[in-house]
Amino acid sequence: MERLRSHETGIFKKPSDLMQIFKDVQSRVSDVVLGKEKPVEESDAEYEKLKHYIFELENHLAEAQKHAYRLVKRHRELGQSLSDFGKAVKLLGASEGNALGKAFSELGMKSEILSVKLQNEAHQLLLNFEEPLKDYVRAVQSIKATIAERANAFRRQCELAETMKLKEINLDKLMLIRSEKVAEAEREYHELKAESEQATKTFETIVKLMSEEIGRFQEQKTLDMGIAFHEFAKGQARLANGIADAWRSLLPKLEACSSS
Repeated sequence: MERLRSHETGIFKKPSDLMQIFKDVQSRVSDVVLGKEKPVEESDAEYEKLKHYIFELENHLAEAQKHAYRLVKRHRELGQSLSDFGKAVKLLGASEGNALGKAFSELGMKSEILSVKLQNEAHQLLLNFEEPLKDYVRAVQSIKATIAERANAFRRQCELAETMKLKEINLDKLMLIRSEKVAEAEREYHELKAESEQATKTFETIVKLMSEEIGRFQEQKTLDMGIAFHEFAKGQARLANGIADAWRSLLPKLEACSSS
């Protein structure tokens, strides 16, 4: 130190130069350790918008799927109730043995036919409505897993970048004092740099693939959901018409019995 201070061509012009360098190093290390230089989470507005959309979509799809399940269950239960009612009314008709008994028997048969219609519609509702909704709930959960993977990749990239800064600071310090550990520090720095570059590539790849997949997902979802709701509406209209026709065909016979 004395020798360096006595030469204008030395590394330090005065002792305060050395102290200033170590103060700068301390400040930079503190910034890195405290995380002041790089946010832990992405702050990209489009990415935040995408995350909000996915989480909201999952909630809405899950709610729709829950009610679709209830619709399927309701159709099955109503079908079973009509079947049980039809058997009971047919037995009642058999005990009458007259026009009223015959009308009761036909009422029972109509109820059993409608029971089959409801059971079939429940099956179609399951295949064409509930199952597609369940598939999209799973698809959204898969996208959420990719979001988590992206977040981990981003954090890893940031952690390596921060560690690189520490290594760089340490390397600069060792070079200034001409330490024997410079070679080892350089090797560690370059190894970390390669790892950091690879982490950055991994993150960028996830971002690119995720952007492409989300685009395809939204396009396909619009198509599939449109088909699912169209099939649902057609099925409900078909069922309603079938029920109305069945009861309508029975009305004249029941009216004849009630007027006689």
